[in-house]
Amino acid sequence: MRTFLFLFGFLAFLGLSFFVFHKTFGSTRTTVSLVQKQTPEEGRVEGTTDSHESKMPISFESRAAAAQILPIKKPSVGDLYVAGAHASVVLDADSGMVLHEEDSHEKRQIASLTKLMTAMIVVERIKNLDEAVTIPEEAVYAEGTRVGCPRSGYCIGNRLKVGEQVSVRNLLKAALMNSANDAAISLGMHMGGTQAGFADIMNKRADELGLKNTHFCTPSGLEIDGRESECYSSAYDIARITANSLQYDVLWEIMRLPNTTITSIDGTQSHDIFNTDALLDQYPNLLGTKTGFTPLAGYSLLAVATDATNKHRVVSVVLDDSQRWQDIQHMFAWAFSSFVWK
Repeated sequence: MRTFLFLFGFLAFLGLSFFVFHKTFGSTRTTVSLVQKQTPEEGRVEGTTDSHESKMPISFESRAAAAQILPIKKPSVGDLYVAGAHASVVLDADSGMVLHEEDSHEKRQIASLTKLMTAMIVVERIKNLDEAVTIPEEAVYAEGTRVGCPRSGYCIGNRLKVGEQVSVRNLLKAALMNSANDAAISLGMHMGGTQAGFADIMNKRADELGLKNTHFCTPSGLEIDGRESECYSSAYDIARITANSLQYDVLWEIMRLPNTTITSIDGTQSHDIFNTDALLDQYPNLLGTKTGFTPLAGYSLLAVATDATNKHRVVSVVLDDSQRWQDIQHMFAWAFSSFVWK
């Protein structure tokens, strides 16, 4: 009996020891195996911080990941009132959340804010920005601001010539920086055959983006005589276009360029290009602006800036605002002081 009890106890001790050994070391092997199968980039968003690396700005290449970070309004913060604007909106670019709006869905003429949509479609469809564009007569004799004419009726430089060939990239510079109508029209006709043909492309793209209060007439933003009421957008729709365009770095790099000179493909013609951005190098963390003016639209402006961390991008738009530059700065200051991103 004693021998039996001794054997039974010894076997029980061995079983218990095996159980403890398996739970302790077997589990560890399973965990290590799972870690070894996981690649270093799994489960990470580029630009975020973990415990093993230094802090880096979020790139927001993944819009889905960026949308998880939302602006939260601070307690006791008042609403924004933009006295000078007939319509205004402040939009968090990455989540799409509206931080402020006043008449933001009202249909209004938007003048040269249109050119950002034109430029966005150009870079979406033309992969080689060094592609040559032949300048048509219709573009050269357009009204308003043109290459060589930094303001309507004020020409101080060499203008584009009928038949001249200019790269897509250089025409984008003229259209976005100098708001040149001839450059935007040349790009539109290069792609659509006619201004109306390109307007059809623009409106189809607007439908794809879900814009409800937008109808484009021309690639430049000039209204069509007698049909002005057909050419419109809204502050909110413009903000949506702006947020979408942020994925194309080349557009925003161009908008931050100082005054420059562009040349024709053959190098025989050169043209001075001015930047209409009054806040260029004046406002911290500004990514870029686009101006617009016609007598019907009034003075309008879209702009994008980041907070002090360079992580959170905000779009501000004012339509028909005679104090647009002051108001747009006030809108950014309000947004970044009134919200935290979590």
